[in-house]
Amino acid sequence: MPPHSPHRRHWTLAPDLVFLNHGSFGACPARILELQHELRREMEASPVQFLYRRYDQRMQESRLALAGFLNANPQDLVPVTNSTTAVNAVARSWPLQPGDEILTTNLDYNACRNALIGAAGGAGARVVVAEIPFPVVSPEAVVAAVLDAITPRTRFAMIDHVTSGSALVLPAEEIVRELESRGIRVLVDGAHAPGMLPLDFAAFQPSWYCGNLHKWTCAPKGCAFLWAREDARQDLQPAVISHGNNSPRPGFTPFQDRFDWSGTYDPTPWLCFGETLRLLDGMLPGGWAAVRAHNFQLAREARALLCGEFGVHPPCPAEMLGSMATIPLPARFQHSDHHGPFAPEQLRLHDEFRIEVPFMRIGGLRCLRVSAHLHNRREEYQYLADALDRL
Repeated sequence: MPPHSPHRRHWTLAPDLVFLNHGSFGACPARILELQHELRREMEASPVQFLYRRYDQRMQESRLALAGFLNANPQDLVPVTNSTTAVNAVARSWPLQPGDEILTTNLDYNACRNALIGAAGGAGARVVVAEIPFPVVSPEAVVAAVLDAITPRTRFAMIDHVTSGSALVLPAEEIVRELESRGIRVLVDGAHAPGMLPLDFAAFQPSWYCGNLHKWTCAPKGCAFLWAREDARQDLQPAVISHGNNSPRPGFTPFQDRFDWSGTYDPTPWLCFGETLRLLDGMLPGGWAAVRAHNFQLAREARALLCGEFGVHPPCPAEMLGSMATIPLPARFQHSDHHGPFAPEQLRLHDEFRIEVPFMRIGGLRCLRVSAHLHNRREEYQYLADALDRL
């Protein structure tokens, strides 16, 4: 087994697990799990006090922490449990007409594509898929593929900021600028972006943006946000409609009234977020900028190492990498296939070598994807290469 990163002590990952799949569900530090446990004990000791009298105040404290992290107006932010929930809320709120088109890409997230299909089907609209090539030669090729798919019927679009399986940082700002200038409202699925990329909503102004906070910012599962531009939220309804439509609160916007409470649930992931930000900010000199830089560099080193060991070419330029990298598998693995969610090689790596790493097929190419966070180190990717060579 490879040696552990000195930062791994902050996480509760199994000692014998080589965890190279932070991108799927994240991993929450032990201190934050302890805080969440404390909050849950407080909630169960006095549920009404916690969920009724003190709820708004505590939610607002977390909202302000998130607004500072994103350089956003707090009035533009609401909590959701995950990005898929936010995509459902936005897509179901679109005033679609028969014949309208919703634009997405072939590299989008399947669950979010399904939300678009559901919204389109109910209105007699249709989903149009822009074909981004993979491997991809440049960000400009992505922009061209998206713009080529526009028609006079395109009304809305969903664009990933960081694609999931292919792990590409897309030129979202340029795409948003081009589409919104044509009157096409854009929802950016930023599930992976918070904590991976520096976000600035004073400058970046899509119609809607959603992001998960349990991934690269390491909050507990169930912590995510939806940001909406002021002119794009009047008719926006949450995926679960509750009291907010006719129960205004002093000091809150109607947008926040609708989304802040979706029925009884566990709000502790969101209430832990401010402390999560502070904890990660203190792990390296230089704070969050240093954390992002560490993860970027480690992902690049991991890709270079694995591409060299596999004898394959990188499928995108380095400028399109974030804290993950997707790498084509060696030629001897390209002709096998599998049914179900897990490739046999993935299961063997886990069971025989205790490596957690996802496999996927992108177009006709079989790949694996590695993630990089503070709990990882370079030796783990060499261990992966050596283990795959033994399969």
